[in-house]
Amino acid sequence: MKRPVIGITGNSHLIDGFYPAQTGGLMSINAINRVCDSIGLIIPSIPDNAKVRELMAICDGFLFTGARPNVHPKFYGEKETEKHGSFDMERDELSLSLISACIEEGKPILGVCRGFQEFNVAMGGSLYPEIKDLPGRMNHRMPKEGSLEDKFGHKHSVSLSDGGEFEKIFDSNLIMVNSLHGQGIKDTGEGIVIEGFAPDGTPEALLVEKSPGFAMAVQWHPEWNAENDVISRKLFKAFRDSIKI
Repeated sequence: MKRPVIGITGNSHLIDGFYPAQTGGLMSINAINRVCDSIGLIIPSIPDNAKVRELMAICDGFLFTGARPNVHPKFYGEKETEKHGSFDMERDELSLSLISACIEEGKPILGVCRGFQEFNVAMGGSLYPEIKDLPGRMNHRMPKEGSLEDKFGHKHSVSLSDGGEFEKIFDSNLIMVNSLHGQGIKDTGEGIVIEGFAPDGTPEALLVEKSPGFAMAVQWHPEWNAENDVISRKLFKAFRDSIKI
């Protein structure tokens, strides 16, 4: 039986701080391979490498991954500041265009962390540069010390909309998730529906209402322990079930 090909957004990276590369996390590849029973294909985030339509012809769906660099504020009409952190402009250009095209055609897409923020910006929304600086917000960033389990383990709950699409996937309106991000949604983009919030009010789960296909994103990292974590597995399986080949 033919397996779907799912494009996984790559990221600009300097190996040993010197050699330029495009990389993808093994957690994401394993989640696509083992939970979705699909072929994970790392997509270089280089707009000149392949046109959006070419990528859509190759892939049956896309996973927009997390990454250390943030979406450049110029893409949502704001000026760059020190709080915005580092950037990967080529990934911005590719991902934002690809998300818009997939939504228009109904190509299944799943966003994670930075991908969650990209969904919102692609639809005309904006971002806060640093969530922890907002009154009443917790620090959502990854712990600086500890093992992968310490960094990616559950950190807080997420309350989901009653009767919403995420509640249907998870069979619950309250779940536990990890937290490894600094930025977050400020103003929601057109057609973006927020269905999940952290205890401090930070948006954590969204869908694109007008998309004819699967277009959902989460602020946490479900790729961590995706085979064993019930919530993560259900999300990736729902994504896979939406892909018709």
